[in-house]
This record gives sequence, structure tokens and C-alpha cells, in this order.
Amino acid sequence: MQGFHLSGTVTEPATATEPEMTYKVAISFDRCKITSVTCGCGNKDIFYCAHVVALSLYRIRKPDQVKLRLPISETLFQMNRDQLQKFVQYLITAHHTEVLPTAQKLADEILSSNSEINQVHGAPDPTAGASIDDENCWHLDEEQVREQVKLFLSQGGYYGSGKQLNSMFAKVREMLRMRDSNGARMLTLITEQFMADPRLSLWRQQGTGITEKCRQLWDELGALWVCVVLNPHCKLEEKSSWLRQLRKWGEMDVCPLEDGNYGNELPNITNALTQSSSHSQDSLARPRRTVFTRAIEGCDLHWQDSHLQRIISSDFYVSPAYQREGESLLFNSQGQPLWLEHVPTACARVDALRSHGYPREALRLTVAIINTLRLQQQRQLEIYKHQKKELLQRGATTITNLEGWVGHPLNPIGCLFLTLTEACRLEEENCLEISDTGDTKPPVYQHVPVTTGSQDSGESYLSLALEVALMGMGQQRVMPEGLYAQDKVCRNEEQIIARLQDLELDPVLVQTLRKQCILLLEGGPFSGLGEVIHRESVPMHTFAKYLFSALLPHDADLAYKLALRAMRLPVLETTAPSGDVTHPHHLVSVVPSRYPRWFTLGHLESQQCELASTMLTAAKGDMLRLRTVLEAIQKNIHSSSLIFKLAQDAFKIATPADSNSDTTLLNVALELGLQVMRMTLSTLNWRRREMVRWLVTCATEVGVRALVSILQSWYSLFTPTEATSIVAATVMSHNTILRLSLDYPQREELASCARTLALQCAMKDPQNCALSALTLCEKDHIAFETAYQIVIDAASTGMTYTQLFTIARYMEHRGYPLRAFKLASLAMTHLNLAYNQDTHPAINDVLWACALSHSLGKNELAAIIPLVVKSVHCATVLSDILRRCTMTAPGLAGIPGRRNSGKLMSTDKAPLRQLLDATISAYINTTHSRLTHISPRHYGEFIEFLSKARETFLLAQDGHIQFAQFIDNLKQIYKGKKKLMLLVRERFG
Repeated sequence: MQGFHLSGTVTEPATATEPEMTYKVAISFDRCKITSVTCGCGNKDIFYCAHVVALSLYRIRKPDQVKLRLPISETLFQMNRDQLQKFVQYLITAHHTEVLPTAQKLADEILSSNSEINQVHGAPDPTAGASIDDENCWHLDEEQVREQVKLFLSQGGYYGSGKQLNSMFAKVREMLRMRDSNGARMLTLITEQFMADPRLSLWRQQGTGITEKCRQLWDELGALWVCVVLNPHCKLEEKSSWLRQLRKWGEMDVCPLEDGNYGNELPNITNALTQSSSHSQDSLARPRRTVFTRAIEGCDLHWQDSHLQRIISSDFYVSPAYQREGESLLFNSQGQPLWLEHVPTACARVDALRSHGYPREALRLTVAIINTLRLQQQRQLEIYKHQKKELLQRGATTITNLEGWVGHPLNPIGCLFLTLTEACRLEEENCLEISDTGDTKPPVYQHVPVTTGSQDSGESYLSLALEVALMGMGQQRVMPEGLYAQDKVCRNEEQIIARLQDLELDPVLVQTLRKQCILLLEGGPFSGLGEVIHRESVPMHTFAKYLFSALLPHDADLAYKLALRAMRLPVLETTAPSGDVTHPHHLVSVVPSRYPRWFTLGHLESQQCELASTMLTAAKGDMLRLRTVLEAIQKNIHSSSLIFKLAQDAFKIATPADSNSDTTLLNVALELGLQVMRMTLSTLNWRRREMVRWLVTCATEVGVRALVSILQSWYSLFTPTEATSIVAATVMSHNTILRLSLDYPQREELASCARTLALQCAMKDPQNCALSALTLCEKDHIAFETAYQIVIDAASTGMTYTQLFTIARYMEHRGYPLRAFKLASLAMTHLNLAYNQDTHPAINDVLWACALSHSLGKNELAAIIPLVVKSVHCATVLSDILRRCTMTAPGLAGIPGRRNSGKLMSTDKAPLRQLLDATISAYINTTHSRLTHISPRHYGEFIEFLSKARETFLLAQDGHIQFAQFIDNLKQIYKGKKKLMLLVRERFG
């Protein structure tokens, strides 16, 4: 070690894959700070490499092992001319390859009288320290910082780059805490790279928002600058240079805006950091607010206020015994100091104190802020008590908070909570990183009494942390505009709740919790859980769910009261008045649209549903509580799919696999299910089938009375199709009867209800319900006859041939062939088959109907053939029917009381003669139709068609003459189609 320069070699032991390595390390230092480092390993990083750290630790831990020498200039001063010449020549010989060119150059310059080197007195010494007036700061490899940030940004949040950038932010906070001047320098380097990110101009051109991950990094960047400029001990020139930088960045087109938009939507209304009271109409023309605006405004703040100085410098600052004029604003009635500044600004000061390594001062200011908030809460409560009657009559309220603290860019509540809980953490090292440090086990806290000048308050910093979090989360605030700001509200709320869940609620904290919950419930316009809220108030569901679970073991009545109050979502109530708004941006947004643009509405509704589900689970077995929760759901939840989810949740909880069902909760599930049925009956819902099936399952679980009830009131719950094909069919299934283990009278009652339903549905919608109705009525003769009559009555008007054929086949299958014949005949009258429809799906039904008529006897066949002739014009189908009718004798069905002659029928006599004539006629018409636009590739197929026609012609007595005349006719009419007529001659002469 020479002067202020430490050099050494560090050996890295061999590993399985790498040999042993030795590195040369050199470190310069000045006034307890490392000011520059070099290492042979060549590792590039913003943090020192392991070898630099090893050498530094060796010097710290074993100072006596490191030989201390004077700076080299002192040693050279002691040598005479010969010694100096010897020293230089030996030095050059030891390193001649590296230093010879430099040595020659320096020698030339020293010998030249007018060279630059001779204009300066003395010579540099790398081992000597800096002058006392020189700046001294820790070594920071600026190029490396730039390169790393650039690399992480180019990865766009992938490969853990977001985590890396967050750890760089954490490094900046650590530097600030150590009061290392490089903190601001490093933040400047990071910001320069962020501003140079090529994606910014791309996002701006496309008008798309910045990606979520990137947006959060920009937020942290903005918050860090607020911290830097609020450094209580920074120099004026430093602040001026930061302000110039921040303004320069803020004026750039690509600079991201505070509310996350590139100006497509109205920016968010926020209070400036400084105390501005002019909320006039002018603020409608709002200035552009970038992520740096708050830091720029923060440059105007100072720490010179004597009251502020006294607050942060002493735990025992109390009001004087005699208060002068105006001093009443500085202390509360207990004599404790208050700090009456715009809350987020005051909290930014706390964050700055914390971040710059002043934890005691941060705590003192936090306590003053909380005492101020308490006083405001108290005063607002008193004002509200006087206006309560009028507000309740109006059913609306103004918003007293112009900006919400949860989701605020400066995160005021999170900041106070962290400051207080850090003072109570049971750990060697207080962990100050705001970013997620990836701790797996939650922190452990203990009560630390609040040090105060007034009488012992008996309060602890931990109970204050809980109190301020509850105050902030319960603040009534209007939903901000824009997707990003709204999303941030939800995210910040979840972050605070996650921290609250780390607190173990002992009796002291439970007392704080109860007291604050009562205040929130009684609260007027300042509380989001007050009796009356503004229509666009941020909903409290997520917060209330936490409060409900936390309170339940200690004060169930209060827990339910609070959660039930929080169930509302007034923005969806069409009748809700919009209230008197003293808020410029609401004058803009409420008037034009009925519903404001709540981008996170889906998330908020699901949180409302979660709150309801939590209450249902807790109320299991308690009829009275379940009833109130049910009423709250029915009044406040407007989405059928969410109510369905709640019904399913309730059903699951009510029917555990390992024990008996809970009837109270089962009934709630059923009631919610019935509500869903009514809500979705006339609207299209893709889950409707699933919902109907689920409802029948639920009713089955409740019991036979529930099933009877849904069968009797089916028309208000189901469509006729659902009622017959799903509901009644499932109720009458073997599985349901077994599941309910019903006795005979109960089975009969259910069956009777199902039949009544079936007949009602068949009357209402015969097309879709007739077959189901017949099936359901099979076991009851009168009901079955009634259903059949409904079908017959509807057949002539409201039913298609497909439906009639289906029912006719069912009738035959059930052993009613004559009824089947009647329905088939009715079906035939609705049918029309053209000459070219030889693949029509109804062909099978026609063939079946003719076969049925043939099997019944000559009379039935004679009755159906005229219908066939009228409806079917397709020659191949007609010839197929004709062929089948001539193969066997009619009347083989063996109907009792009928005689069957056993003779084959002749095509010369009725009824087949009519069918034969129709078939020949169809062949002639089809032939002419086909020839009008036939192409040569279809000639072969056409000749085969004529061969089939000849077979049919030959069934007639003078068939061969008729066919010959037909062919001659064709040759005459179509003689132009020479090639085709040649083929006709070849085959038919």
C-alpha cells in the first residue's frame, strides 16, 4: 500500500471446470471512499468485482499485514541524481516492452523547453491523495451503468430485466441512504437511458400506452427523483442543476405522462405538490403533467420552516403553555405538533428523510402527519353530523378529497406504513428496499412505543401503521380517469393489503382496527364506507374483504355491518344521482355519458363477488346472517355470471364431500340460482344450458319440494324447450329418483307435475316440445292422449315435416301404427321434393312412410300415393317407392280385424297406376331439364339415367312403345347434340 493507492494480487482457486487464476488489482481511495478501481479480470459491472472486494476486505480486516509506504513522490524526493537515474533505468528494463515508447516520448518532452509538460510545476503522483478542496466520491463506472440500463431496456421487461432495473433503483436508494453523492449521479445516468429508449417515440406515434411493466419502472423513476430533490441537506447549485435536467426531460415530446396516457384521454386532475388553492374553471385547461412534474414541483419545497425543523429534530416538541395567535393550527389539543401540508407532499418529505438516512426524523414527521389526519377526520365527522339529515335525504354526497391517496404517484399511504413498520421490525438489518425483495417468510414486528413529549399516549408505531393504512384505504375518493390511473388504484390497494396481512393482530391492533372501522362507518363524505357516497366513488370491496376477515373472530357484528355496507357499486345503479361535484373533471365527465369510463369495472365486479362469497362462507349455518347477505347480493350485484358463480360457491360450501349438507346455505344457493334463471331467461347467454342443468342438480340436493316448486313455476325460469328436454327429463330420470329415495306418493306427485309442465310446454311451443311432451306423458293415458291431440292440432300450421316425421316414427315405435300413418300423411303435405333433389335428407322419411302405409294395407297405400305424387317430383325416388310396393303384398302389419289378401298389387290398377304414371312423367320432365345444360363429361351418366327410366317405362302395359316414342322425340328435339344422340342410338336403337 503506497500513499492512497492499494495494489495486490488476488488468487481465485481452481474449480472443476476452471484452473487457478491470479489477478492484479489496484484501488485508489480518498477520505474513506474508494475513488477508482482496476482489475485484471476485466469484468464489467456497475458493482465492484469479487477481487476488488476481496482486496478491500483484506486491507480492512488485516491492516497490519499490509505494508504502508509513503506516496511515491515522497520517496523520489529523498533520492539523489544517481539514485534517480538508476531507479528509472531499472524500471524501464523491468517493463521495457510496455513502457519504452512512453519513456522515450516523456524524455523528448522534458528536454524540449517549450513543451506542455514544462509549463506545469511538479508532476502527477497516482499514490498521493486529493487536495482537501477537491470533491471526493465513491467510484462509479458511468459507462457501465449506461450500458447495463440500455441492455435491460432493450429486453423490454423479459428475461428478468425488470427485476434487474428494480435492483438498480434499490441500489440508488441504498446510495442515498448512505448519503453517497453518486446516488443522484447514477439516477441521472439511468434516466438518460430511459429517455433514449427508442420504444418511447414508437408508442407515441402509435398512440398506444406504455407497457405495464415499463410503466411501473417509470413511476419508480419519478418517485426517486422526488426523493432526490427533497434531500434535506442538498446544496442549492445541486438542486438548480437537477431542476434544469428535469425540465429538459419533461419538455421532450416522448416524455411519459403522469397518468400513463399519450393524450388520447383527459389527463388526471391532481393537486400540485405545492399548496395551490385555485381550483377554478381554468383548471379544465389542464397543463401537461409528466412523470417528472412532481419532482420539478418538489424543487420549490424547502426545509427551512421553523415548525417543521422542530418537529423533525425532537421527540419532545410540544405546544408552549401559552399559545400565541395562529399557533392553534400548529398543535392539537394534547399539545402534539401538527403538520398541515397537502398530504401526499408531506408524505414525500417522509420518504425523502427515510431514503436519505434520517429514519428518526422520518418517524417524527410521520407521527405529526397522523395526528393531523386524525384531527381532520374528527372535524369532518362533526361537520357531517350537522349535515347528516340533509345528505341522507338527498342520497348523494360531495367528494371532499380532490385526489385519492391510494394509487397516487407518490404512494403516500405506503410510505407512512413502511416508515412506521420499519421501526418495529425484529431484524438485525432494517430492509429499506421498496421493490419486492423476494422475502419468502413474512417480516416479524413488535410494538415499539411512540416517543412523545406529551403524556404517555400508550400508542405504538405498529398500531399507528395499521391506523394510517385503514384511514388511507377507507378514504372516499373519485375514480380517476384513464385505464392506467384506474389500474394503479387496484394495484396499490392490493399492495397495501398484502402488507397489512403480514401484521399479526394482537389485542392492541384489534382495538385500533375496531376503532377505525367504527369511524369509517360513521364517517361522512371523507369515508368510502360512509352511509352516503358519491356515484363515482372508488368501491371498497377489496378493502372490506380484508376488514371482514380480520374483524370476524373479534367482532362479527361489526364485520358484517361493514362488509354489507361495502357491497354497493353505485356507478352501476341507473337511478343513482351524480351528486354535487366540486371537482372540475367531473363537470366534464358526468354530463356527456350515463356511465363514466371505468376500464377496471370487470375487476371491480369480481372483487364485489369475492366479498359476497367470503361472507356467504362465513355465514354458513346462520339463517339470519345468510338472509342479509343474500339480500345484499340481490340488491347490488348486476351480473348474472357473477351471481351464478356465487350460487356455485355456496353450493360447494354447503355440500362438503365428507359431511352432511348445510340446508341453510343450500337454500341460498338455490335462491341465487333461481335469480340467475330469471335474469338470463330472455337474454342470450352462452352458459345458459350449464346454468339450467346446475339448477336442477341444486334443487335435487335441496329436496323434492324444491323440484316440485321449479316444475310448477317453470314459465318464469325456463324456455319451454329447456323445461321439457332438460328440467322435466332430469327430474323424471332414474338417477334423480334414486338420489332422493322417494316413496310412491312422492314419485307420483313429481310425475304429475312433470306431465302438467309437458302439456303446458307443448301448447306453448309444439314445434320444439311435442316429442318431449309425449315421452314424459307415456305412463299416463289421459295425458298422452292430450299431448297427441296437441300435436294433431298444431300439425297443419305450426310444425315442419321433419318434426312430424320424427313424432310419427316415435308413434310407430310405441305401437301406434295408425297414428303414425296419420302424422306421416300430415308430414307429406308439408314436403316438396324437386326433380334434382335426389339426395334430400327427407327421402328416408318418405320411403319409411310409404313402407308403413303398404304394411297397413291397400286403403292406407291408396291414401298416401296421391300425397306422394303431389309432393315428390324426383324420378329416382318415385321409381324406388314403386319398386318396393310391387315386391310384397300389402297389409303385412297384421292389424287386428283386418283381412289380408296376400296378393301382389298390379301397376295397371289403382293405386299403383297413378304412381307409375307420375314416375314416367317425372323421368320425361327430368330428362328435358338435364338436356338443357348438359356438358360432354356428363354424357355417360345421362345414358345410365335413361336405362333406369326404361325399366320404369316397361312396368306399363304399352311401356316399350311409350319408351320408343320418347327416344324418337329426343332424337328429333336434340339433334344438334350429335355426339350424345350417337350414344343414345348405340344403346337404345
